Amino acid sequence: MRYELYYWPTIQGRGEFIRLALEEAAADYIDVVRQPESEGGGVSAMFDFLTGDDIEHPPFAPPILKAGKRVIAQTSVILMFLGARHKLAPTGDNGREWTHQLQLTTDDFLVEAHDVHHPLAKSFYYEDQRDEALRRTENFKSERLPKFLGYMERVLSQNPSSRKHLVGGRLTYVDLSLFQIIEGLRYAFPNTMTRVEPNYPLTLALHARVAERPRIRAYTESEQRIPFNTHGIFRYYEELDD
Repeated sequence: MRYELYYWPTIQGRGEFIRLALEEAAADYIDVVRQPESEGGGVSAMFDFLTGDDIEHPPFAPPILKAGKRVIAQTSVILMFLGARHKLAPTGDNGREWTHQLQLTTDDFLVEAHDVHHPLAKSFYYEDQRDEALRRTENFKSERLPKFLGYMERVLSQNPSSRKHLVGGRLTYVDLSLFQIIEGLRYAFPNTMTRVEPNYPLTLALHARVAERPRIRAYTESEQRIPFNTHGIFRYYEELDD
């Protein structure tokens, strides 16, 4: 089966969590919106898909994964689906639920990382909410970032199977998601991360192991990986980083 992924073509965003899982699984997929319009791609293809009246369960927003006749939206739900199909999640109910729970926590972390630069509204420019962003960022760096990273460190340290993974003794999709979170934080807050990373050795060791996985490394070093930029979820503004 060839999967069809629908997401914005110029940012990593939430779509990158799906791409990492697909790449690690060596799955056959097409990034539809990044294809030429002449080949059925482009942003218009995504909007046509979103607004079409022939989908039984219409999605609210991208990322969207089409798997045969199935249409699945929401990052955590897509990853749960791919995890079961491509051995990126435990097979037992308890393990699957625990992995999903951790992914939802990662989703919460992602929202907070975004809201440092858009604390009032996504539709306002950053320049229209700079003062509020500065205040929100100080809270994020002093309280929220340590809270989330500290929790992931605790989960790793208490994993009875292996301190090398968040769940069980082998890689799951939530390991890939934590890798992406660290990547984004390093882009958005390079000075802050340099200072705090020594506090989370297990988390950073996990990030390093994921980075060296052959398929992940090949993907992140390829042109297929969209660079971080100031249009995505993780954005670098010098005044927000120490």
